[in-house]
Amino acid sequence: MSTSRGSITLEVDGDAAPVTAGNFVDLVEKGVYNNTVFHRVVKEPVPFVVQGGDPGSKDPNTPKTEYGKGSFIDPVTGQTRFIPLEVKLKNENQPRYSRLTTNASDLLQLQLSHQRGALAMARSQAPDSASAQFYIALRPLPELDGRYAVFGQVTKGLEVVDAIEQDDRIIKANLVTAIDQ
Repeated sequence: MSTSRGSITLEVDGDAAPVTAGNFVDLVEKGVYNNTVFHRVVKEPVPFVVQGGDPGSKDPNTPKTEYGKGSFIDPVTGQTRFIPLEVKLKNENQPRYSRLTTNASDLLQLQLSHQRGALAMARSQAPDSASAQFYIALRPLPELDGRYAVFGQVTKGLEVVDAIEQDDRIIKANLVTAIDQ
């Protein structure tokens, strides 16, 4: 992912979060993230998240007050794409869908948790309202574990993530494989 601050390499985990990772990869392939804005950057009073990916933020006519409200609308069907909350426990064969995981012993078994550099899907209050927007955790955020779908992590460029400011842009997101790197 090339940003106005530099490059970030993200690794998605299709085993632990197949629907969420697949959605992100599909949106990258469609160019949805290109020229979108990091519309929510929370660093004070303590580092929290860098959030972007609102498809509406690439349109210069979209007021900044609307950033963070947009979802991916399939150009073929005209329908908004929403994906379910997806959480995978180490001791279960399949991810759990559409339900918050709040039991303390379950939270200890999460396959993917909110560590510094975690890549996760943003959503509204409804568990199945994620679409295109994502965030990167600036520090461990255990309070979000089981409530938001983590589907990857930053593998290179965490210093770039730390430097991102509100209204910086994703210039281009593209897919690479381990062989390409």
